[in-house]
Amino acid sequence: MLKLLVIDDNQPICQALQTLFALHGYQVLCATSPEQAWQSLNQHDIDLILQDMNFSAGQMQGDQGKDLFYQLRQQYPDTPIVLMTAWTQLEMVVELVKAGATDYIAKPWDDQRLLLTVANALKLKQLTEQQQRTEQARNAAFAGKELCGLVFASSQMQQLLQMALQLAPSSAAVLITGPNGAGKEGIANVLHANSPRSAKPFIKVNMGALPADLMEAELFGAEAGAYSGANKTRIGRFEAADGGSIFLDEIGNLSLTGQAKLLRVLQTGEFERLGSSHTRKVDVRLISATNSDLTAAISRGEFRQDLFYRINVVQLALPALAQRPDDILPLARYFLAGKKALSPSAEQLLARHSWPGNVRELQNVCQRALLLSNDDVIQSTELGLTEAGSNTKRTLDDFDCEQLRQALLQAGGVVSRAAKQLGISRQALYRRMEYYGIDAP
Repeated sequence: MLKLLVIDDNQPICQALQTLFALHGYQVLCATSPEQAWQSLNQHDIDLILQDMNFSAGQMQGDQGKDLFYQLRQQYPDTPIVLMTAWTQLEMVVELVKAGATDYIAKPWDDQRLLLTVANALKLKQLTEQQQRTEQARNAAFAGKELCGLVFASSQMQQLLQMALQLAPSSAAVLITGPNGAGKEGIANVLHANSPRSAKPFIKVNMGALPADLMEAELFGAEAGAYSGANKTRIGRFEAADGGSIFLDEIGNLSLTGQAKLLRVLQTGEFERLGSSHTRKVDVRLISATNSDLTAAISRGEFRQDLFYRINVVQLALPALAQRPDDILPLARYFLAGKKALSPSAEQLLARHSWPGNVRELQNVCQRALLLSNDDVIQSTELGLTEAGSNTKRTLDDFDCEQLRQALLQAGGVVSRAAKQLGISRQALYRRMEYYGIDAP
């Protein structure tokens, strides 16, 4: 049973509140002075405090209540406090609400409004505690782990990183899929850095940047004279990665001949340099990435199906930046590195932009804004983005319009309070309000 503490020197008021809340399943303790209140708090686990502003005859200014509130807030920062006040003390109550009071009720009160206020405050406390537990669980999951500087706030990235960390200790081949610029290399870094191979080499190869005729030599090495211009023996990337990991980005660009050799390395650990018949053996963990549809490439005869099964033991699908909007502003602030801040209009434009170039495009936009802005605060006009590039249809359907309106209504129009109630950040709520055309209070 939820336990409330009423602090009021008027005994009939205490009795009336005890009766009202008892009828609705609450247990109510009463204190007619601050001293009695502290005794009750020391002896019981209180879920919510209803506090009057005056405790002595002739006192009408609310100074006693103000002092008690700040003491309670310091001692019990997580306990909701609802203030009960006369209209003459409204200005002071507004100050205390800004300082952390959950809400206020004017005397004489309306029973239904008081019950709703208390129910909402307790629900908000429950959601806040749940959010804290989730945050603690996330921190525990990432405690002692190397995240390689990745910046994220979205649940999609949290889940993806948790899966990557679960896979890291194994030697299983991992295929990271996702659009260009979304951050696939960052996930590969996490996989290697948290593996038993972390002290060994981590070799990265951008297959899309290699000429087709040099790709095999780049991967497997070549003896002197193996091809025109090969004046000396060349160590291949697989050989250099022996004992560690190799990251093949844009693996769909590998030629069919190269695919056959890669398949052999994955099956046996064996290969030969170009121009050599000497078989070499390596122990390498393969991490690959692609932004293309490899199953479609298989159907066109451009990618080997047996190789696909080898590289795709586990697949990590990295969403586009537009599909994880909660990451946009944290990433932007990271790229600005504290050198300049973003104006509200700039933040809104960043949140609305569709980001076809993903994280890489966001980084470039922030770097350009740092160079072009003449002030400490970057304005929307200095981002080089247009409204035409904004995505007003971005999927933000985890909450519907009515849920957002109800949350704002229950929070008395306070956006930060509604955001806590919904379990999302204030910026995330603003984005959803804009998406549904809900005006800010």
